[in-house]
Amino acid sequence: MSETQHATFVIERKLSASPKRVFAAWADKESKRAWFVEGKGFEIQKFEMNFREGGSEDSSFTFQQGQICSNSTLYHDIVDNQRIVFTYSMAMGNARFSVSLATVELRGDGDGTRLIFTEQAAFLENADGPKMREQGWTKLLDQLENYLTR
Repeated sequence: MSETQHATFVIERKLSASPKRVFAAWADKESKRAWFVEGKGFEIQKFEMNFREGGSEDSSFTFQQGQICSNSTLYHDIVDNQRIVFTYSMAMGNARFSVSLATVELRGDGDGTRLIFTEQAAFLENADGPKMREQGWTKLLDQLENYLTR
């Protein structure tokens, strides 16, 4: 019998860029690709993005010549410069291993932005699990922060 593990986590960041600039880093295909999918050891097979409510994002990549990992996203709610709500599933080869609901909230905070990322996930068989997923998003948000300070 298979078991599903559920988890919720929240990551908060103070970014030195304006909410408009942070939002653009999520909304613009080239900007998002730069901080979200590019990286040392990654070979990108596909990155397609249609950032709008009802739009989708699909990517597939290998890491250090391993199996193909894919990410399929659907955007549900977008409020310019304030909020992005999306669902996404991840798969290794043809085996889906997680499905998540994620919310990105952007709030003006002095001369920067308070980013609040919340994920509610269902981890299926052979999943990375909540601790690794939170670590993965922490690293992605580090990359976003580095991208914004260029």
